[in-house]
Amino acid sequence: MMPWLAATHGNLEALHEHNENPEASTRYALEKGNIQFKSLNFIRGWSIQDAIILLDEVQDLTPQQLKTIITRCGKGSKILCLGNLGQIDSNYLTALTSGLTYVVERFKGWTGASTLHLEGVVRSRLASYAEQNL
Repeated sequence: MMPWLAATHGNLEALHEHNENPEASTRYALEKGNIQFKSLNFIRGWSIQDAIILLDEVQDLTPQQLKTIITRCGKGSKILCLGNLGQIDSNYLTALTSGLTYVVERFKGWTGASTLHLEGVVRSRLASYAEQNL
């Protein structure tokens, strides 16, 4: 799974870049933080108990894929769906058909859910321009 985890490792490194020993700090977080990475290809049949589930790049998932994941959340679990509709890179999804839009709309008004909408692009001016113009 290492190729798929490169972004996660990069983000952990960025979080620890100002520590005295960033490499050791990142390694410690991975070893002691009980962080697990799972492939969605094998999620059917699971019941994920007492966990915080972090789904990133949700804008590129279909509503059906998100339903598959969310319906596996068991007792004591919470799920965070992160995504940016401006970064959809699937030929089959749009901002209206994305699983992210679907979940936000379907959970609107349910007291067990909330939505946080952030504005702006923090990566770079180039990324911001690309998001708006590509």
